[in-house]
Amino acid sequence: MSSFKDLVAQREKLDSQINAMMQREKAEGIAKAKEIIEQFGLEVGDLFGRKGVAKGKRGRPAKKGPASKKRVGKKRGKVAAKYKNPSTGETWTGRGKAPKWIAGKDRTKFVIK
Repeated sequence: MSSFKDLVAQREKLDSQINAMMQREKAEGIAKAKEIIEQFGLEVGDLFGRKGVAKGKRGRPAKKGPASKKRVGKKRGKVAAKYKNPSTGETWTGRGKAPKWIAGKDRTKFVIK
C-alpha cells in the first residue's frame, strides 16, 4: 500500500506532466489556428460571428435618431427646503430618502410656511 507522501509525490508528478502536455497542445492549437487564419484571410468577425462591425470599432453600433439631450454648461440650482425639524432646525427638501426625524410621520406638521 502506498503512503500519503508517495501519493502526494505521484500527484505532483502527474500535475507537472498534465501542465506540460497542456502547454504543448495549446501551442500546437494556436499555431494551427494562425495558419488557417493566414491561409483564408480571416478576421475576428469571421471567427466569432460579428459580421458588419467595421475594423477597429468595438461594441454596439450607435442608434440612429435624434441626438441625445445632454446638459452642457447648465447647472441645476439648489432646491429650497420644504420640511423643517422643529427640535433641531434640520431641513429637508422632500427629495431622496426621508430623514429619520420625518420618516413614517405626517409631513404636514413639518412643512415650512
